[in-house]
Amino acid sequence: MNAQLLPCIRLLCVLLVALSGCKNSTKLPKTAERQYPIKVPADTQTLKFTVAEAPEWNALFDRTSGWFGGDGLFAIPLNGTENKTAGPTTQTLLLFSDSMIGEIRDSTLQAGAVMVNNTAAYLKGNKPGKETIRFQWATGKQNKPTALFYPTTSGAIEGDYYWLGDGFVNTALDSLYIFAYRMRNLSKTDDWSFKVMATDLIALSPRSRPPFTDQRQIETPLYFADGGFGAGIFVNTKASGAPDPDGYIYVYGNRKGLIVARVKPEDFEDFKAWRFWNGQAWTADRQQVKPMAADVSNELSVTALSDGRYALVFTLAGLSPTVGLRLSPTPYGPFGPVIKVYEAKEMQHKNYLTYNAKAHPNLSAPGELLISYNVNAFDFWNELKANPRLYRPRFIRLILQKERIR
Repeated sequence: MNAQLLPCIRLLCVLLVALSGCKNSTKLPKTAERQYPIKVPADTQTLKFTVAEAPEWNALFDRTSGWFGGDGLFAIPLNGTENKTAGPTTQTLLLFSDSMIGEIRDSTLQAGAVMVNNTAAYLKGNKPGKETIRFQWATGKQNKPTALFYPTTSGAIEGDYYWLGDGFVNTALDSLYIFAYRMRNLSKTDDWSFKVMATDLIALSPRSRPPFTDQRQIETPLYFADGGFGAGIFVNTKASGAPDPDGYIYVYGNRKGLIVARVKPEDFEDFKAWRFWNGQAWTADRQQVKPMAADVSNELSVTALSDGRYALVFTLAGLSPTVGLRLSPTPYGPFGPVIKVYEAKEMQHKNYLTYNAKAHPNLSAPGELLISYNVNAFDFWNELKANPRLYRPRFIRLILQKERIR
């Protein structure tokens, strides 16, 4: 198997070794109380909800021509309104990492299907429909599909590629930012010889469209040997529609558990202005960042609930059938115990795996959270040939009772 065919699974496995237990306290530190006052003690233990599968969203990505599978997804409303339901004309950029492009006929994968390292799609409105979405990738020699983003930073060498993290539209800087992990395969014969080399930022105009010729690639100090940032972003600003904004961009990552940093929108590219949560206070020293929740996945989300709480959505332990949720009184903790939301049925198959659950508030109906998770397989190519419609996101709807999403 080509060494680039399964960076999604390999990236998951290499980062999972960094996930170890960390204790969670539901007592709010005094420092946090001063910085983010809570008028009423928040319940981080319970959430009243029902859950249902979302077949209409599943069907949107069940395709047989062109893009027919991929890892992802992150959803970025191009008007910057992250925390409100998209309007009928809102354009949302959907980001995928490893993606399959080709043809399926009579449930059979046709010759010539290829995998590229990242693709995108544009969705109009918040209703799934074949006419509302269009998929995008780049083309290379002989019109063959290629990735939209390749590393060109000073540290990049030929053969490096990008695995995409979360992104958002920064209305203060009129820029679209996407986190991108620069990956490198160290051996042509060893599928597991890959390494995460850096965490970069891709900067674009929100009005830019593929092939994104105006893109800037920014090297960041946000990478650790045992983790990094970019797993999720919560835009807690008035412009984003956040219900109780404090004016910060919160960026999440994994380093032996959930870590968080924050920065003002206007300072996003000034990494000296970033502050990192050490469990008691915000510090300029990123090495002091402390994990705030254990057993989270490498992609996740934090969403503001209208009752003042924040919901962290993830796949429990990184690779498992369990979609988990933790509640917090602030965007940075303390996070309560795991609330098990859903058990993905795909992992009943011995070779299938599910991972990277996250919520998409701008695609959610009022009072609900639309949550996606990824489906993949060990022995990828053989399983894909047996089931060409396997490798695509699946969706559930978390229907909140009494609490409502704004």
